[in-house]
Parts: sequence; structure tokens; C-alpha cells
Amino acid sequence: MLKDLRNRHLSGMIGGQVAICSAHPRVLAAAAARAKNDGTLLLVEATANQVNLSGGYTGMTPAHFADRVARQAADTGLARKQILLGADHLGPHLWRELPAFKAMVQAEALTRAYVAAGFRKLHLDTGRGCADDTRDRLPVKIAAQRAAELCRAAEATASRLCRQPPWYVIGTEVPAPGGALGKNKTVAVTDPQDLMAELAHYKKAFNRSGVDKAWERVVAVVVQPGIDFDDHQAAAYDSQAATAISAFHQQLPDAMTFEIHAADYQSPSALKKMVGDHFTLLKIGPCLTFALREALFALAHIENEIPGLTHRSNLMAVMAQLMHNHPKHWITHYHGSEQELRFLQRYSLRDRIRYYWPRAEARQACEQLMYNLRHPIPQPLLQQFLPDIAGSITSGSLPPTSAAILEIRIQSALNPYAEACLNPAGYE
Repeated sequence: MLKDLRNRHLSGMIGGQVAICSAHPRVLAAAAARAKNDGTLLLVEATANQVNLSGGYTGMTPAHFADRVARQAADTGLARKQILLGADHLGPHLWRELPAFKAMVQAEALTRAYVAAGFRKLHLDTGRGCADDTRDRLPVKIAAQRAAELCRAAEATASRLCRQPPWYVIGTEVPAPGGALGKNKTVAVTDPQDLMAELAHYKKAFNRSGVDKAWERVVAVVVQPGIDFDDHQAAAYDSQAATAISAFHQQLPDAMTFEIHAADYQSPSALKKMVGDHFTLLKIGPCLTFALREALFALAHIENEIPGLTHRSNLMAVMAQLMHNHPKHWITHYHGSEQELRFLQRYSLRDRIRYYWPRAEARQACEQLMYNLRHPIPQPLLQQFLPDIAGSITSGSLPPTSAAILEIRIQSALNPYAEACLNPAGYE
């Protein structure tokens, strides 16, 4: 479990945990299959803008999301005790156009809903300002107090419902969701002295709010080891640059370890070094839906080459039209000429297209694509558009189905993370 990660590292043992930050059913199914194969914990996290009381962009409330994960895990044969649900970016930022008091009322209601739905790991993300705050990045003292207030709401809900109390993640060094690598392509690593001062503020706020017992269940603090990504590339992990913050791990209180956001698109060797350097909780999402999108588009190209189909999915055109008609999920992230925007909408590493897969038009196009490719795909088309998978299908090690192709592509992105957490470099 999460509370053991820190102790395992202190004792020289190995270990890490991947957090799957995606609501896409095929991503969840692939992750569940990997967890079942490894006999490991499946940690799935829903973000506040993805799953909330209004449905979020997925159309799901916390209870609906919990039910979906449970059903998909059951279909895979994963035991219920191997599933842990987390809530990501719980805080007032979703309602930042409101005054802080009103935004916090909304954030507390959402926190209570997540706890009631069975979510055990809560990321308290309160570092950003609201309409009446003077700064977008809040002073740590204010951020910590708001986090403690959300913790109090969670604790009261768990107690009222006779649920096990949640685990918490705190910290203000939270990168913007979905990749925020700056123009200079470098990322500032967390300073240990700053982190020490931040933790003192949080502990004081928890004590002041009457949730000092919950402090013992803060399993992680978000830190920045120097990684992130933008539209075209990811900043690779540099172990030497993170030496100081890595060494600070042994000074963390109680069960606390490091949680890393925007860990997508790191190489297998970098991931092994990260986990070995005590960055034990790795949150990923866009790299998994990016792999899904790659496979879907490859299948769409194959569909276009198959003669005699009466109704084609036109998947790529459908997605382009959806993003054109409903630009709110990418308009503040992608910049450039009309031609550059078309490229980014399809191929950016930020993968803002993931917001559109839940829409009815996208689901219908995907269903039509899968129906049109229900028969074995001709070998020449596999070689042309999926050369890395063609050999596995030919040899019989991979079923010749579109569903299997999607799953293997998602797992190919997930596998380096799972393997790094099982066996990081330098440890036996």
C-alpha cells in the first residue's frame, strides 16, 4: 500500500506506484490487465474537471466513475482489494471565477462526494487563487489552510459514513495539468529548504483545523524533480540535478514520500532512475491516451484502404470537426497558424484530443471503426500502418483484432512505468 512506499525506500528496498490519470475505458482496461498480470495495486485517479458533481468533461460523477472502474476491473478478473481510487486536483481552482469562500464551498462538496464514492487517496490542490485573491499563486500559508479545510470535510464524511479515513497528498509545486514545459525547455527542481518550510505550514494548518490525526495519513507531497512536457517534447529526468531533493526524502515526516505529476513520456532508463531516487508515486495520463490515439488513427488509415466498405467511420475528420466546434479544451493550450493548430490538435503531446473521446460523435465513429475492422486485418495493411505489431499478430502471440491492437499500444506506453516501479535501476 501507499503508506509502505517511504519505509521500503528507507530500508533499501525497491518500489514505486503508477497512478493512472485517465477515465477512458480502454486505458482503464489495459491498466487493469497489467495490474492483474503483475499482482500489483491498480491506482486510478480522477481529476476534478474530469469527474465532478456536474459530470465534468466525461459526464461522470465520482460515484459513476467508481462504478466504471469496478466493473472494468471485474471484467479483467482483478480483485477488488487491488484497486485504489484517487481524486486529483481537489480544490477551488475549478471554480476560480468565484470568490474564494464560494469556491471552497463547492470544493468541499466535491471532496465529500469523492469520499462517499469510496475514493481513498485525495490530492488537495489549493495553491491557485480565486476571483478575490490578489495572486494566482497563493502564499503557502493560505494554500495550506485551504487544504486543511478540505481535509476536515473529508474526515467528517468518512466518519459519518463509517468509512476508512482517506490518505492525502499535499503541496503547492503542482504543474499545470496536461503539460506545461516552459519556453526555455527547462524545469526548476524543488528546493529542499522551500519544501521544509512548506511542510511546516501544512502541519500547522492541519493542527489548527483539528485534523492533526490526518497528518499521519499524508502519504505524499508533490515535488518537481525537473520533468514536464509541451506540445513537441518532454524534459528528460536528470538524476544529478535532482540530487538535493532526492536526499531530502529521508527527512520527510511519518509515511510521506514524493509524488510526481506530469511524468508522461519519460524513457525507461529515466523512469528507473527516478524511482531509485525516491520519486515513488508517478502520475501519468496523456501518454496513455496519446498511445490510444496513435492506434486509433492507424486503424482509421487501414479502414480507408479497405475496399468495399459501405459506411466508413471518418474518425479523423469527426475528431477534427469536434475540436473545431468545441474549442474550449484546447484554445488556451495550442497556439499558431491554422495549419499549426490542425497539427497540434492531432499530434500534440499534451493530447488535448483526449477531452473529446467521451462525446457521442466520437464514440459512434470509434464503434463504426471497430465494426468495419471486425474481420482480420490484411497483412500488407498491418505491415504498412502497424509494423511494430504486425509480427506479433502473424506469429499468433497477439489476437488479430482491433481491440487487441488498442490494448497492446496502451500497454506499450504503460509498461516502462510499471516495470520501473517493480525493479528500478541499482536495486535488486
